[in-house]
Amino acid sequence: QVQLVESGGGSVEAGGSLRLSCAASGDPQRRACMGWFRQVPGKEREGVASIDISDNSTYYIDSVKGRFALSQDNAKNTVYLHMNSLKPGDTAMYYCAAAPPFAYRGSRCFGPLSVYDSWGQGTQVTVSS
Repeated sequence: QVQLVESGGGSVEAGGSLRLSCAASGDPQRRACMGWFRQVPGKEREGVASIDISDNSTYYIDSVKGRFALSQDNAKNTVYLHMNSLKPGDTAMYYCAAAPPFAYRGSRCFGPLSVYDSWGQGTQVTVSS
């Protein structure tokens, strides 16, 4: 059993920054992979980034590379999504998710929604132009 609590969402102007936090608790094996997803109304939830807790390796989708960065604080069991140079297109509900170790199409810890079996409640990010 894994519990995830996100925080840090809000409203910013384009070009601004936000830091999302995901505090995790529960079975460490079941949160060895941590991912961030986002969803806008009427669209499918999409993966944004992921981190392998064991070695800090990360994966980002192309649209956020160079703007978003993941980090973790092991003492706090917290993963952070640092979002910079935000664009209106980044507006979405952001979800943190956890999974046991896995690899998908050559990437560790980045995969489809079905692989992740623990989800947070989501935090809204709104970027205005």
